[in-house]
Amino acid sequence: MTSHEHAGPVTSTSATPGAEEDPRRAAKRRSATRGAFFAEFVDMFDIYLPTVVLTPALIYFQPARLDPGTTAIFTSLVFVTTLVGRPIGAAVFGALADRLGRRRSTIISVTGFGVITLLIALVPGYATIGIASYWLLVLLRFLDGVCLGGGYTGALPLAMEYSTKSRRGLLGGIILAAFPLAYVVITLLGLACFALFPLAGPDSAYAVWGWRVPFVLGALLAFVLATYYVRSVSESEVWQAAEAAKAEGTSQGSPGRPLLAVLRSPTFLQVFGMMSGFWLTQNLVTLFLPTTVLRNLVGLSNNQLTVTLLIAYVCLVGSYIGSGVLGQRIGRKRFFVISGLLIATVGVALMAVLVNGRGLPLGLVILVVCAFSIVVTAPWGVVLPYITERFRTDVRASGFGLGFSVSVVIPSFYAFFLEGLGSVMPYAVAVLVLLAVGGLLGTAGAAAGPETRAVDFEATVPAA
Repeated sequence: MTSHEHAGPVTSTSATPGAEEDPRRAAKRRSATRGAFFAEFVDMFDIYLPTVVLTPALIYFQPARLDPGTTAIFTSLVFVTTLVGRPIGAAVFGALADRLGRRRSTIISVTGFGVITLLIALVPGYATIGIASYWLLVLLRFLDGVCLGGGYTGALPLAMEYSTKSRRGLLGGIILAAFPLAYVVITLLGLACFALFPLAGPDSAYAVWGWRVPFVLGALLAFVLATYYVRSVSESEVWQAAEAAKAEGTSQGSPGRPLLAVLRSPTFLQVFGMMSGFWLTQNLVTLFLPTTVLRNLVGLSNNQLTVTLLIAYVCLVGSYIGSGVLGQRIGRKRFFVISGLLIATVGVALMAVLVNGRGLPLGLVILVVCAFSIVVTAPWGVVLPYITERFRTDVRASGFGLGFSVSVVIPSFYAFFLEGLGSVMPYAVAVLVLLAVGGLLGTAGAAAGPETRAVDFEATVPAA
Protein backbone atom coordinates (compact mmCIF):
# COMPACT_ATOMS: atom_id res chain seq x y z
CA MET A 1 0.00 0.00 0.00
CA THR A 2 1.50 3.34 -1.01
CA SER A 3 1.27 6.57 0.90
CA HIS A 4 -1.57 7.84 -1.26
CA GLU A 5 -3.69 4.67 -1.06
CA HIS A 6 -5.32 4.49 2.35
CA ALA A 7 -7.65 2.35 4.38
CA GLY A 8 -10.04 3.90 6.86
CA PRO A 9 -8.46 6.20 9.45
CA VAL A 10 -7.92 5.15 13.04
CA THR A 11 -8.41 8.60 14.58
CA SER A 12 -8.58 11.96 12.94
CA THR A 13 -5.90 14.62 13.19
CA SER A 14 -6.63 16.01 9.78
CA ALA A 15 -9.07 18.66 10.82
CA THR A 16 -10.74 20.61 8.08
CA PRO A 17 -9.96 24.32 7.85
CA GLY A 18 -11.91 26.21 10.47
CA ALA A 19 -12.45 23.18 12.70
CA GLU A 20 -11.41 23.57 16.33
CA GLU A 21 -8.23 21.71 17.20
CA ASP A 22 -7.95 19.73 20.43
CA PRO A 23 -5.94 21.97 22.84
CA ARG A 24 -3.81 19.07 24.07
CA ARG A 25 -2.89 18.07 20.55
CA ALA A 26 -2.30 21.71 19.58
CA ALA A 27 0.24 22.00 22.41
CA LYS A 28 2.01 18.86 21.20
CA ARG A 29 2.02 20.19 17.63
CA ARG A 30 3.60 23.47 18.73
CA SER A 31 6.28 21.68 20.76
CA ALA A 32 7.10 19.33 17.89
CA THR A 33 7.25 22.22 15.40
CA ARG A 34 9.57 24.24 17.63
CA GLY A 35 11.77 21.20 18.06
CA ALA A 36 11.92 20.52 14.32
CA PHE A 37 12.73 24.17 13.54
CA PHE A 38 15.49 24.16 16.15
CA ALA A 39 16.79 20.80 14.85
CA GLU A 40 17.03 22.16 11.31
CA PHE A 41 18.70 25.33 12.60
CA VAL A 42 21.29 23.42 14.64
CA ASP A 43 21.89 21.04 11.72
CA MET A 44 22.60 23.83 9.25
CA PHE A 45 24.52 25.85 11.85
CA ASP A 46 26.90 22.92 12.23
CA ILE A 47 27.10 22.36 8.47
CA TYR A 48 28.27 25.94 7.93
CA LEU A 49 30.78 25.89 10.81
CA PRO A 50 33.67 24.44 8.75
CA THR A 51 33.06 26.62 5.69
CA VAL A 52 32.55 29.93 7.48
CA VAL A 53 34.46 29.55 10.75
CA LEU A 54 36.96 26.70 10.46
CA THR A 55 38.36 27.07 6.93
CA PRO A 56 40.43 30.18 7.76
CA ALA A 57 41.96 28.32 10.74
CA LEU A 58 42.89 25.05 8.97
CA ILE A 59 46.53 26.20 8.90
CA TYR A 60 46.51 25.36 12.62
CA PHE A 61 46.03 21.63 11.78
CA GLN A 62 48.33 21.35 8.75
CA PRO A 63 52.06 21.33 8.06
CA ALA A 64 53.56 24.62 6.94
CA ARG A 65 54.30 25.36 3.28
CA LEU A 66 51.85 22.93 1.65
CA ASP A 67 51.48 23.26 -2.12
CA PRO A 68 48.15 24.76 -3.32
CA GLY A 69 46.82 21.43 -4.61
CA THR A 70 47.36 19.62 -1.31
CA THR A 71 45.92 22.57 0.61
CA ALA A 72 42.76 22.43 -1.52
CA ILE A 73 42.40 18.69 -0.87
CA PHE A 74 42.85 19.14 2.87
CA THR A 75 40.24 21.90 2.91
CA SER A 76 37.68 19.98 0.85
CA LEU A 77 38.01 16.79 2.92
CA VAL A 78 36.80 18.57 6.06
CA PHE A 79 33.60 19.55 4.23
CA VAL A 80 33.13 16.40 2.11
CA THR A 81 33.38 14.00 5.05
CA THR A 82 30.42 15.73 6.66
CA LEU A 83 28.36 15.31 3.48
CA VAL A 84 29.32 11.62 3.30
CA GLY A 85 28.29 11.11 6.91
CA ARG A 86 24.85 12.70 6.50
CA PRO A 87 23.24 10.00 4.27
CA ILE A 88 24.78 7.28 6.47
CA GLY A 89 23.26 8.94 9.52
CA ALA A 90 19.93 9.31 7.73
CA ALA A 91 19.89 5.58 6.99
CA VAL A 92 20.92 4.51 10.50
CA PHE A 93 18.79 6.93 12.49
CA GLY A 94 15.89 6.77 10.04
CA ALA A 95 15.59 3.04 10.65
CA LEU A 96 15.97 3.70 14.39
CA ALA A 97 13.19 6.31 14.29
CA ASP A 98 10.87 3.89 12.49
CA ARG A 99 11.56 1.08 14.95
CA LEU A 100 12.05 2.87 18.30
CA GLY A 101 10.28 6.19 17.76
CA ARG A 102 10.99 9.63 16.28
CA ARG A 103 11.56 11.28 19.67
CA ARG A 104 14.06 8.73 20.99
CA SER A 105 16.06 8.70 17.75
CA THR A 106 16.23 12.50 17.76
CA ILE A 107 17.47 12.65 21.35
CA ILE A 108 20.24 10.10 20.66
CA SER A 109 21.45 11.73 17.44
CA VAL A 110 21.29 15.31 18.74
CA THR A 111 23.19 14.38 21.89
CA GLY A 112 25.74 12.62 19.70
CA PHE A 113 26.52 15.61 17.53
CA GLY A 114 26.59 17.84 20.60
CA VAL A 115 29.32 15.67 22.15
CA ILE A 116 31.26 15.38 18.87
CA THR A 117 31.08 19.12 18.12
CA LEU A 118 32.43 19.79 21.62
CA LEU A 119 35.28 17.32 20.98
CA ILE A 120 36.12 19.17 17.75
CA ALA A 121 36.47 22.37 19.77
CA LEU A 122 39.09 20.59 21.89
CA VAL A 123 41.26 19.15 19.07
CA PRO A 124 44.93 20.16 19.50
CA GLY A 125 46.89 21.59 16.60
CA TYR A 126 49.67 20.32 14.31
CA ALA A 127 52.36 21.76 16.60
CA THR A 128 51.14 19.47 19.40
CA ILE A 129 50.36 16.08 17.80
CA GLY A 130 51.45 16.51 14.18
CA ILE A 131 49.37 15.44 11.18
CA ALA A 132 47.19 13.34 13.53
CA SER A 133 45.56 16.65 14.41
CA TYR A 134 44.15 17.02 10.90
CA TRP A 135 42.99 13.40 10.60
CA LEU A 136 41.33 13.58 14.00
CA LEU A 137 39.44 16.65 12.80
CA VAL A 138 38.32 14.85 9.62
CA LEU A 139 37.19 11.78 11.59
CA LEU A 140 35.17 13.87 14.03
CA ARG A 141 33.55 15.84 11.20
CA PHE A 142 32.52 12.54 9.60
CA LEU A 143 30.96 11.31 12.86
CA ASP A 144 29.35 14.73 13.26
CA GLY A 145 27.82 14.31 9.81
CA VAL A 146 26.42 10.90 10.77
CA CYS A 147 24.70 12.36 13.83
CA LEU A 148 23.54 15.43 11.90
CA GLY A 149 21.96 13.19 9.28
CA GLY A 150 19.99 11.55 12.07
CA GLY A 151 18.93 14.72 13.86
CA TYR A 152 16.39 15.96 11.34
CA THR A 153 15.44 12.44 10.18
CA GLY A 154 13.35 11.90 13.29
CA ALA A 155 12.51 15.46 14.30
CA LEU A 156 11.03 16.67 11.02
CA PRO A 157 8.66 13.74 10.31
CA LEU A 158 7.54 13.92 13.96
CA ALA A 159 6.48 17.54 13.47
CA MET A 160 4.65 16.72 10.25
CA GLU A 161 2.80 13.82 11.91
CA TYR A 162 1.44 16.21 14.54
CA SER A 163 0.39 18.78 11.95
CA THR A 164 -3.09 18.96 10.46
CA LYS A 165 -3.37 18.60 6.68
CA SER A 166 -4.18 22.26 6.13
CA ARG A 167 -1.11 23.45 8.08
CA ARG A 168 1.58 21.13 6.73
CA GLY A 169 2.60 23.55 3.99
CA LEU A 170 2.98 26.50 6.34
CA LEU A 171 4.75 24.50 9.05
CA GLY A 172 7.03 22.81 6.51
CA GLY A 173 8.06 26.20 5.12
CA ILE A 174 8.67 27.59 8.61
CA ILE A 175 10.81 24.62 9.65
CA LEU A 176 12.96 24.67 6.50
CA ALA A 177 13.36 28.46 6.81
CA ALA A 178 15.74 27.61 9.66
CA PHE A 179 18.29 26.76 6.94
CA PRO A 180 18.82 30.29 5.57
CA LEU A 181 18.42 31.71 9.07
CA ALA A 182 21.28 29.49 10.30
CA TYR A 183 23.49 30.83 7.50
CA VAL A 184 22.77 34.41 8.55
CA VAL A 185 23.54 33.68 12.20
CA ILE A 186 26.77 31.73 11.58
CA THR A 187 28.01 34.41 9.16
CA LEU A 188 27.40 37.19 11.68
CA LEU A 189 29.04 35.09 14.39
CA GLY A 190 32.02 34.44 12.13
CA LEU A 191 32.41 38.15 11.39
CA ALA A 192 32.35 38.88 15.13
CA CYS A 193 35.03 36.26 15.78
CA PHE A 194 37.23 37.60 12.96
CA ALA A 195 36.94 41.08 14.46
CA LEU A 196 37.69 39.99 18.03
CA PHE A 197 40.43 37.44 17.33
CA PRO A 198 42.90 38.48 14.61
CA LEU A 199 43.97 35.84 12.09
CA ALA A 200 47.66 36.09 11.14
CA GLY A 201 49.20 32.67 10.77
CA PRO A 202 48.97 29.36 12.71
CA ASP A 203 49.99 30.97 16.00
CA SER A 204 47.47 33.84 15.89
CA ALA A 205 44.61 34.15 18.37
CA TYR A 206 41.94 33.10 15.87
CA ALA A 207 43.84 30.06 14.56
CA VAL A 208 44.71 28.77 18.04
CA TRP A 209 41.40 29.25 19.85
CA GLY A 210 39.14 31.92 18.30
CA TRP A 211 37.47 29.41 15.92
CA ARG A 212 36.64 27.17 18.91
CA VAL A 213 34.08 29.61 20.32
CA PRO A 214 31.41 28.96 17.62
CA PHE A 215 31.96 25.20 17.96
CA VAL A 216 31.38 25.34 21.72
CA LEU A 217 28.25 27.39 21.03
CA GLY A 218 27.11 24.78 18.49
CA ALA A 219 27.59 22.01 21.06
CA LEU A 220 25.61 23.98 23.66
CA LEU A 221 22.78 24.49 21.16
CA ALA A 222 22.69 20.74 20.55
CA PHE A 223 22.50 19.98 24.27
CA VAL A 224 19.69 22.53 24.67
CA LEU A 225 17.84 20.89 21.79
CA ALA A 226 18.23 17.38 23.27
CA THR A 227 17.00 18.67 26.64
CA TYR A 228 14.00 20.28 24.95
CA TYR A 229 13.02 16.96 23.34
CA VAL A 230 13.41 15.13 26.64
CA ARG A 231 11.24 17.60 28.55
CA SER A 232 8.78 19.07 26.07
CA VAL A 233 8.24 16.94 22.94
CA SER A 234 5.89 13.96 22.92
CA GLU A 235 6.34 10.88 20.78
CA SER A 236 4.37 10.86 17.53
CA GLU A 237 0.87 9.53 18.12
CA VAL A 238 0.71 8.52 14.46
CA TRP A 239 3.80 6.34 14.88
CA GLN A 240 2.47 4.90 18.15
CA ALA A 241 -0.81 3.97 16.44
CA ALA A 242 1.11 2.31 13.62
CA GLU A 243 3.18 0.30 16.11
CA ALA A 244 0.04 -0.76 17.97
CA ALA A 245 -1.59 -1.89 14.73
CA LYS A 246 1.58 -3.75 13.78
CA ALA A 247 1.62 -5.54 17.13
CA GLU A 248 -2.01 -6.56 16.67
CA GLY A 249 -1.29 -7.82 13.16
CA THR A 250 -3.68 -5.35 11.53
CA SER A 251 -1.13 -3.39 9.46
CA GLN A 252 0.70 -4.24 6.28
CA GLY A 253 4.02 -2.70 7.29
CA SER A 254 7.55 -4.03 7.05
CA PRO A 255 8.55 -4.65 10.69
CA GLY A 256 12.30 -4.66 11.27
CA ARG A 257 13.22 -3.76 7.68
CA PRO A 258 12.22 -0.13 7.06
CA LEU A 259 15.49 0.68 5.25
CA LEU A 260 15.17 -2.15 2.73
CA ALA A 261 11.46 -1.44 2.29
CA VAL A 262 12.27 2.14 1.30
CA LEU A 263 15.18 1.36 -1.02
CA ARG A 264 13.15 -1.25 -2.90
CA SER A 265 10.16 1.02 -3.42
CA PRO A 266 9.37 2.95 -6.64
CA THR A 267 8.46 5.85 -4.35
CA PHE A 268 12.09 6.23 -3.28
CA LEU A 269 13.31 6.27 -6.89
CA GLN A 270 10.82 9.00 -7.76
CA VAL A 271 11.73 11.13 -4.72
CA PHE A 272 15.44 10.48 -5.31
CA GLY A 273 15.20 11.67 -8.93
CA MET A 274 13.27 14.81 -8.04
CA MET A 275 15.50 15.73 -5.11
CA SER A 276 18.68 15.07 -7.10
CA GLY A 277 17.55 17.76 -9.53
CA PHE A 278 16.72 20.24 -6.79
CA TRP A 279 19.94 19.50 -4.87
CA LEU A 280 21.90 20.19 -8.06
CA THR A 281 20.30 23.61 -8.45
CA GLN A 282 20.65 24.27 -4.70
CA ASN A 283 24.40 23.56 -4.82
CA LEU A 284 24.77 26.10 -7.62
CA VAL A 285 23.22 28.69 -5.28
CA THR A 286 24.96 27.85 -2.02
CA LEU A 287 28.39 26.68 -3.23
CA PHE A 288 29.05 27.85 -6.81
CA LEU A 289 27.39 31.28 -6.79
CA PRO A 290 29.30 32.91 -3.89
CA THR A 291 32.88 32.15 -4.91
CA THR A 292 33.05 31.34 -8.61
CA VAL A 293 30.34 33.72 -9.84
CA LEU A 294 30.16 36.65 -7.43
CA ARG A 295 33.80 36.82 -6.37
CA ASN A 296 35.62 35.71 -9.54
CA LEU A 297 33.27 36.65 -12.39
CA VAL A 298 31.38 39.63 -10.97
CA GLY A 299 34.41 40.82 -8.98
CA LEU A 300 32.83 41.52 -5.58
CA SER A 301 35.13 42.21 -2.66
CA ASN A 302 34.86 40.09 0.49
CA ASN A 303 32.75 42.73 2.23
CA GLN A 304 30.48 43.19 -0.79
CA LEU A 305 30.06 39.42 -1.08
CA THR A 306 29.16 39.06 2.59
CA VAL A 307 26.58 41.84 2.44
CA THR A 308 25.06 40.44 -0.76
CA LEU A 309 24.70 36.93 0.66
CA LEU A 310 23.32 38.12 3.98
CA ILE A 311 20.59 40.12 2.22
CA ALA A 312 19.77 37.19 -0.07
CA TYR A 313 19.50 34.70 2.80
CA VAL A 314 17.30 37.04 4.82
CA CYS A 315 14.98 37.14 1.81
CA LEU A 316 15.01 33.33 1.67
CA VAL A 317 13.67 33.06 5.22
CA GLY A 318 10.46 34.69 4.00
CA SER A 319 10.40 33.00 0.59
CA TYR A 320 10.64 29.50 2.10
CA ILE A 321 7.54 30.17 4.20
CA GLY A 322 5.76 31.70 1.20
CA SER A 323 6.61 28.66 -0.92
CA GLY A 324 5.20 26.34 1.73
CA VAL A 325 1.93 28.27 1.81
CA LEU A 326 1.68 28.41 -1.99
CA GLY A 327 2.41 24.69 -2.29
CA GLN A 328 -0.39 24.01 0.17
CA ARG A 329 -2.78 26.13 -1.90
CA ILE A 330 -2.04 24.88 -5.42
CA GLY A 331 -0.71 21.41 -4.58
CA ARG A 332 2.82 20.15 -3.97
CA LYS A 333 3.17 18.36 -7.30
CA ARG A 334 2.02 21.36 -9.34
CA PHE A 335 4.30 23.64 -7.33
CA PHE A 336 7.37 21.46 -7.99
CA VAL A 337 6.61 21.14 -11.70
CA ILE A 338 6.21 24.91 -12.08
CA SER A 339 9.28 25.63 -9.90
CA GLY A 340 11.49 23.32 -11.95
CA LEU A 341 10.39 25.02 -15.17
CA LEU A 342 11.00 28.46 -13.67
CA ILE A 343 14.50 27.40 -12.61
CA ALA A 344 15.22 26.17 -16.14
CA THR A 345 14.03 29.46 -17.68
CA VAL A 346 13.94 32.45 -15.31
CA GLY A 347 16.71 31.03 -13.11
CA VAL A 348 18.93 30.42 -16.14
CA ALA A 349 18.29 33.95 -17.41
CA LEU A 350 19.21 35.48 -14.03
CA MET A 351 22.35 33.35 -13.81
CA ALA A 352 23.31 34.52 -17.31
CA VAL A 353 23.14 38.11 -16.06
CA LEU A 354 25.42 37.24 -13.14
CA VAL A 355 28.06 35.26 -15.04
CA ASN A 356 28.37 38.26 -17.39
CA GLY A 357 27.95 40.78 -14.58
CA ARG A 358 31.41 42.30 -14.14
CA GLY A 359 30.99 46.04 -13.79
CA LEU A 360 27.33 45.96 -12.76
CA PRO A 361 26.36 48.30 -9.87
CA LEU A 362 26.36 46.57 -6.50
CA GLY A 363 22.69 47.37 -5.92
CA LEU A 364 21.71 45.66 -9.18
CA VAL A 365 23.88 42.65 -8.38
CA ILE A 366 22.17 42.28 -4.98
CA LEU A 367 18.73 42.53 -6.60
CA VAL A 368 19.56 39.86 -9.20
CA VAL A 369 21.14 37.57 -6.59
CA CYS A 370 18.05 37.84 -4.37
CA ALA A 371 15.70 37.12 -7.28
CA PHE A 372 17.87 34.22 -8.47
CA SER A 373 18.11 32.69 -4.99
CA ILE A 374 14.35 32.91 -4.44
CA VAL A 375 13.53 31.30 -7.79
CA VAL A 376 16.07 28.49 -7.55
CA THR A 377 15.48 27.57 -3.90
CA ALA A 378 11.67 27.83 -4.00
CA PRO A 379 11.15 24.02 -3.91
CA TRP A 380 12.77 23.79 -0.48
CA GLY A 381 9.81 25.40 1.25
CA VAL A 382 7.71 22.42 0.12
CA VAL A 383 10.00 19.37 0.29
CA LEU A 384 9.37 18.55 3.96
CA PRO A 385 5.61 17.92 3.78
CA TYR A 386 5.92 16.33 0.33
CA ILE A 387 8.55 13.71 1.19
CA THR A 388 6.90 12.76 4.49
CA GLU A 389 3.57 12.40 2.68
CA ARG A 390 5.11 10.03 0.13
CA PHE A 391 5.93 7.27 2.64
CA ARG A 392 3.90 5.03 4.94
CA THR A 393 4.12 5.60 8.67
CA ASP A 394 6.20 2.46 9.31
CA VAL A 395 8.96 3.68 6.95
CA ARG A 396 8.37 7.45 6.96
CA ALA A 397 11.51 8.47 8.87
CA SER A 398 13.69 6.20 6.73
CA GLY A 399 12.00 7.43 3.57
CA PHE A 400 12.40 11.07 4.50
CA GLY A 401 16.01 10.66 5.63
CA LEU A 402 17.10 8.73 2.55
CA GLY A 403 15.04 10.76 0.09
CA PHE A 404 16.37 14.01 1.54
CA SER A 405 20.02 13.07 2.16
CA VAL A 406 21.09 10.34 -0.25
CA SER A 407 19.97 12.48 -3.18
CA VAL A 408 22.62 15.09 -2.31
CA VAL A 409 25.52 12.74 -3.15
CA ILE A 410 25.54 12.89 -6.97
CA PRO A 411 24.84 16.66 -7.15
CA SER A 412 27.80 17.23 -4.81
CA PHE A 413 30.06 16.43 -7.78
CA TYR A 414 28.67 19.40 -9.73
CA ALA A 415 32.19 20.79 -10.22
CA PHE A 416 33.15 17.68 -12.20
CA PHE A 417 29.99 17.97 -14.31
CA LEU A 418 30.87 21.59 -15.04
CA GLU A 419 34.40 20.62 -16.01
CA GLY A 420 33.10 17.96 -18.38
CA LEU A 421 30.60 20.33 -19.99
CA GLY A 422 33.26 23.04 -20.12
CA SER A 423 35.36 20.85 -22.40
CA VAL A 424 32.73 21.02 -25.14
CA MET A 425 31.24 24.49 -24.58
CA PRO A 426 32.14 27.82 -22.96
CA TYR A 427 32.26 27.56 -19.18
CA ALA A 428 29.62 30.29 -18.74
CA VAL A 429 27.25 28.32 -20.98
CA ALA A 430 28.02 25.07 -19.13
CA VAL A 431 26.78 26.65 -15.89
CA LEU A 432 23.49 27.57 -17.52
CA VAL A 433 23.08 24.10 -19.02
CA LEU A 434 23.69 22.40 -15.69
CA LEU A 435 21.20 24.69 -13.95
CA ALA A 436 18.57 23.94 -16.59
CA VAL A 437 19.23 20.19 -16.30
CA GLY A 438 18.68 20.36 -12.54
CA GLY A 439 15.41 22.26 -12.91
CA LEU A 440 14.08 19.91 -15.58
CA LEU A 441 15.10 16.84 -13.57
CA GLY A 442 13.19 18.23 -10.60
CA THR A 443 10.15 18.85 -12.80
CA ALA A 444 10.29 15.36 -14.32
CA GLY A 445 10.68 13.73 -10.91
CA ALA A 446 7.71 15.63 -9.49
CA ALA A 447 5.56 14.87 -12.54
CA ALA A 448 6.25 11.14 -12.07
CA GLY A 449 4.73 11.19 -8.56
CA PRO A 450 1.24 11.81 -7.19
CA GLU A 451 -0.26 14.86 -5.52
CA THR A 452 0.11 14.40 -1.75
CA ARG A 453 -1.46 17.31 0.13
CA ALA A 454 -4.64 15.28 0.88
CA VAL A 455 -2.68 12.36 2.38
CA ASP A 456 -3.99 11.36 5.80
CA PHE A 457 -1.04 10.03 7.82
CA GLU A 458 -3.25 8.08 10.21
CA ALA A 459 -5.16 6.46 7.38
CA THR A 460 -1.95 4.61 6.44
CA VAL A 461 -2.69 2.43 9.47
CA PRO A 462 -5.73 0.22 8.73
CA ALA A 463 -8.43 0.32 11.37
CA ALA A 464 -8.52 -2.68 13.69
